[in-house]
Amino acid sequence: MAAAGLWSCSGSRQADAPKGKVSIIPMPANVSEKEDSFLLDKQTVIVATNESDKKTAGLFNAWLKELTGYELAVKDQGNENAILLQTGSDTTNAEGYTLSVNHNNITINGNSGSGTFYGIQTLIQLLPVQKAHAMYVPGVEIKDSPRFAYRGLHLDVGRHFFPVEFIKKYIDLMAMHKFNTFHWHLTEDQGWRIEIKKYPRLQEISSKRKETMAGRYADNKYDGKPYGGYYTQEQVKEVVKYAADRFITIIPEIEMPGHSLAVLAAYPNLGCTGGPYEVGTHWGVYDDIYCAGNDSVYLFLQDVLDEVMALFPSKYIHIGGDESPKVRWEKCPKCQARIKQEGLKDEHALQSYFIQRMEKYLNSKGRQIIGWDEILEGGLAPNATVMSWRGIEGGIAAAKQKHDVIMTPGEYCYLDKYQARSPNEPLAIGGFLPVSKVYSYEPVPAELSSEEDRDIKGAQGNVWTAYINNTDYLEYMVYPRAAALAEVLWSPKEKRNYDDFVNRLKVHTGRLDLKKVNYAKHVFEVTGKITGSDKGVQVALDSKLEGGKIFFTTDSTAPTPRSTPYAQPIPVTQSGTIRAQVFLDGKPFGNEYNQTFLFH
Repeated sequence: MAAAGLWSCSGSRQADAPKGKVSIIPMPANVSEKEDSFLLDKQTVIVATNESDKKTAGLFNAWLKELTGYELAVKDQGNENAILLQTGSDTTNAEGYTLSVNHNNITINGNSGSGTFYGIQTLIQLLPVQKAHAMYVPGVEIKDSPRFAYRGLHLDVGRHFFPVEFIKKYIDLMAMHKFNTFHWHLTEDQGWRIEIKKYPRLQEISSKRKETMAGRYADNKYDGKPYGGYYTQEQVKEVVKYAADRFITIIPEIEMPGHSLAVLAAYPNLGCTGGPYEVGTHWGVYDDIYCAGNDSVYLFLQDVLDEVMALFPSKYIHIGGDESPKVRWEKCPKCQARIKQEGLKDEHALQSYFIQRMEKYLNSKGRQIIGWDEILEGGLAPNATVMSWRGIEGGIAAAKQKHDVIMTPGEYCYLDKYQARSPNEPLAIGGFLPVSKVYSYEPVPAELSSEEDRDIKGAQGNVWTAYINNTDYLEYMVYPRAAALAEVLWSPKEKRNYDDFVNRLKVHTGRLDLKKVNYAKHVFEVTGKITGSDKGVQVALDSKLEGGKIFFTTDSTAPTPRSTPYAQPIPVTQSGTIRAQVFLDGKPFGNEYNQTFLFH
């Protein structure tokens, strides 16, 4: 059998918006829809009686103005044609809220200011995404609170620097998805990004590198262009306040003892060899780290942390602790003398000594440390919280030792990995992490008992920017994967459903469009082809979406979920038209592909 193909794509047939009135991400704990609605128009008022709620009302108005062109008046009293913000009605979960919509008013009762704020974020997602002068809000009763207390997103600004206005946008998007912690990775081998007034060479030298790797790591090519940047303390204060207004805590990370080459370039006396050093230009791990036997190192870090703590009111300070090679310590007379002096077993125990010494200092200032799971090696600091990134084992070990744990395993939470297998994907560090896999993540390991799993405080998505050198690229890598993680961390485990999430995501992208987010659209696309040979017709459609199923017809009729499901080459012996379509949750997804075959 020989086949000549005349193929065509019939054009976009995107699935209709999901049925029902409510499409919210992350999905609330309890939602009841009712046959009622509220007409929001220019005469509607917002009733808020405390400063926190008035600030939240202002943030709602900023969103509303993009849709309608106007803002609502904020008043101290009212009931009819009003959005009522009421804070302090319950104490069971500070971030919880209830939201009720009827034809008279909308009422949001927040258990705290943050609860009211999250209620407003949900209300925003009840509004249509199309611009209009007036709009109906569907009638609902919502009772909601988060599953996990810690819901984080990270951003590395050491490898590549991002301006303050973009950091604010990053925080806005976090707030939309009900994240409450921004982990700001401020120091690296390739650049120090925060002003420290006592040590001006950090700004003059450590914040700049002579060039940057170009292309893949293995190519060993460089662009030859100087690169740098840092945030002034005034800018940091501005960002911290901006985040706090959106109930997001910023945890700063000051790396130690490793990932400190940029500091050593400015202050070579803090290294084991005395240098000379230069700010890192390639990615990866460097052997030169802080000298653990030099008391000047601890005094320097205490001075730095004093200025950092004055800027960040967070309970936690992240001290890194990861990827610290011991090769310099093994040969350093000062480090070996410290091991002997303190009766330590080896260099791993010396790292534990380093971390514990810094922890004691931070504890004396009323703060606590978070570190990557390497801080478990050699003995864990007494009050440390562990971020488990090299899989889940570190988190399990820390929880069994009764330490608080933030789960962030690379397999599920590293948003710098490839998210599609297309050759057209932008360069990434490696690995494959589609949206569906992020959504499938369960932060509480099955190996923990019911008592131990209480120490799993939440999880975090990490974004390492070695290959991510601009804001569009960064947004592409983070969204919509961060939206999937947001639902993992907020919504009840038993209510999560990936197909339903994707349907809600199709609506949610309209909100991302309003915020001008360069999210990855391939999740909603289908690529494919239909080919013929003497073995039959082969349908190759890739929706890049687990759960999508292909159905086909051979009689020129449109495929439906009642058509024949595709599982193998279609045995066709006469001329005709093959039509194939991916369906998700019973609805057509992406383009239909068809091709006419003439057999002779």
